[in-house]
Formats: sequence, structure tokens, C-alpha cells
Amino acid sequence: MRANYLFTSESVAEGHPDKVCDRISDEIVDLVYREAAKTGVDPWTVRIACETLATTNRVVIAGEVRLPPSLLKKDKNGNDVINPSKFKSAARKAIRDIGYEQDGFHWKTAKIDVLLHFQSAHIAQGVDNAADKQGEEGAGDQGIMFGYACRETAELMPAPIYYSHRILNLLAAARKKGEGEVAKLGPDAKSQVTVRYVDGKPAEATSIVLSTQHLDESWDSTKVRSVVEPYIREALGDLKIADDCTWYINPTGKFVIGGPDGDAGLTGRKIIVDTYGGAAPHGGGAFSGKDTTKVDRSAAYAARYLAKNVVAAGLAERCTIQLSYAIGVAQPLSIYVDLHGTGKVSEDQVESAIRKTMDLSPTGIRRHLDLNRPIYAKTSAYGHFGRKAGRDGSFSWEKLDLVKPLKEAIDSDSSSVNGRAASRAA
Repeated sequence: MRANYLFTSESVAEGHPDKVCDRISDEIVDLVYREAAKTGVDPWTVRIACETLATTNRVVIAGEVRLPPSLLKKDKNGNDVINPSKFKSAARKAIRDIGYEQDGFHWKTAKIDVLLHFQSAHIAQGVDNAADKQGEEGAGDQGIMFGYACRETAELMPAPIYYSHRILNLLAAARKKGEGEVAKLGPDAKSQVTVRYVDGKPAEATSIVLSTQHLDESWDSTKVRSVVEPYIREALGDLKIADDCTWYINPTGKFVIGGPDGDAGLTGRKIIVDTYGGAAPHGGGAFSGKDTTKVDRSAAYAARYLAKNVVAAGLAERCTIQLSYAIGVAQPLSIYVDLHGTGKVSEDQVESAIRKTMDLSPTGIRRHLDLNRPIYAKTSAYGHFGRKAGRDGSFSWEKLDLVKPLKEAIDSDSSSVNGRAASRAA
């Protein structure tokens, strides 16, 4: 591992066009889980893969679903069809909460098309038929997922992405509270932080980039910096700002037209922002808009959960975990652990301990992390990882309740190995 280097990560605010789409897609996931619970439908049967497109005063919601009856209506022939009204309402509430009340994109006036259709039977059989044969759900798709944790921050996240998120999160909170001139900022923003590492540890920020929408057309870069700089300094907290740190605040000048009116947005385009800011590998699958039979989402959460608990248990300073799946097959095809030369035990021991402490089938993950609930809208901005577990069950993959079981599994494995060695010696 390199000891001294610079590393950069970016984040985007909840009003970024792609994040608007992620939020709407996750609001729809939550809507379906809420309606299932309300109407007595088994949440295990929920299926949704929802994609959103947003542009000037237009939102298009598409994808495939298996819905509770409360989200359906009868057509003129008496057949069940998808009722768009609650989906449109969920999208409007999301846009309003983000803060869009502009001529080019307004929660009241945006045209919303709901083009959802019923789930393909050929996709459904990968999960459902596998459950009939194996007694547990098959994975909803093939793919690879990664989890990562390190000791760079208290949340066991890489420092550049953690601080990039924190800048935007603080600014959004202040904007929504109407704090002084921050209230004149718009919802759309991007941040970027470059961190200098010394002896492998984050030492200082060497460059800070922030582009934020502002509603007052008279503002220039200098004015924006005067408004946002106190929040940036607060967000960086204990991370030193280098004496020669370069600041780029709205480097192009004005940024008045923002959000989907300035640039079209799509669900699932900010997968590096959603995870580790490029500090760890990514399997390529997006999270937002998907129920948790889709291992793109649930297995990525499980991999983060495991990596975080490995590091918290003191088994390593850094941990990367890869899981892989095949559609219709319940158990992962492989589990790979890399401790990056920081392990107190071997990677083989950690892989063995993982298999002993958690069922990594989609059913096992959903049950262990209690994922069949409406907890996903709040994941759609400022990262899916490094957040605090909520009382509502949100961010359950950030809990540290696997520390003890992992240690016990490692100790048990070590005792067995030592016992066998002693037997052979005798």
C-alpha cells in the first residue's frame, strides 16, 4: 500500500438531477412496502424495479412491479391495471421535499407519467421457483457486489467521500431551515474533496470544490463562497484544511438554472457517490428503486455490514469483501476477502467466519438486516453507507452487532486448527 498520496471523492446533493430520480424511485419502493403492510400483503412477495427520468417539468417513472391490490384498479374489461395516482403523489412529495418550486421544475406543475408494468414471469421464476425448490429465494439477478470499511473516520468510511457528503448534507439542512443567506441556495449542488494521506492516514484537505445552485442571480463565485465557507469548515471538522488548500467555489461563475431543468436525470447514475467514492471496487449495480430480492442492493448492504464488523472487531484496519450471485441460485457463488495487508488474522479465516455467522442468501440477508420495510427514501442522497442506523430499521447494515459472532467464529476456527496440529504432533 502507498503511504503518502492524494485521493479525491465527489458527492452530489439531493437536488442533483440524478439524485432527484433516485429519490423518486426509492419513494416508490417505500410506497409499495407501506401499502403491503397496510393491506396485510406479505412484504416478502413485494417486487419492484423502478427507474425514473426527469427533465424540464417532466418526470417519467418506468419499470416492473408486483403490487398489493391497493395500488391497482380495474380497467373497462375488469382486468387489474396499475393505478398511477399514488405513484404520482409520491413523486410530487419527493420533489417538494427536495425544494423544487422553480419555473422549469416545480412539484405542482411537473407532468408525471407512470409507465410501470407487471413483473415478467421469466424474471419472477428466478426468485419464486428457486424458493419452491430450495426452500429459500433465489437471487433476483446475477452479479458481483462489494463492501468496504476502513479506520479513516469514526463511521469506518473513506475520508474523501465522508467529508464530501457532509458538506452537502449540512448545506441542505441549513437551506431547508431557512438559515440566513443559505436559504437563497438552490437544491442542486456538487462537492469534491481531495485529501492528502501521510503514512496511510488522512492528514489534510488540499483542495475543496463546491458548485451550488443559487436563486439570487446577482450572486457571483465570491459571494457564494462567503455564504458556504463556514459550513464547509464545519463539515470538515477535525480534518485540517491545508495552508495552501485550493478552493473552487462555483468556478464557472453563476449557477442559477439547476436540477432537471438544467440537465436531465436518471436513476442509478451515481453509484460511486452512493458507495465509497472510488476508494473501493464497485460491482456496477445501482441500488435505488429496487426491492431487496435484487442482490445489487441487498448483497451490497450485506457486504458493507460484514466489512464494517470485521474492521470494528479489530481483525483488520481495512477490509474489502466481494460476493457473487447467479439468478435463481440462493447462496453466493463466492466470498472473497482482502484485508490489504492489515489483517490480524488471515483472509481465509475471515471468509470462513463470514460463512458461519451470516446466511448470505437473499432470504437470509433480508431477514438478518430486516429489509422488508419502507426505509429506502432516506438512502437516496448522501450515501448508503457511513450513516447511523435508525429506530425505524433504516441503515441496519451499519450496525456492529456481528463483532462478537465474528470473533467467536475466528477463535473457534483457531482452536480447531491448533487442536488438529497438536493431534498430529502427538
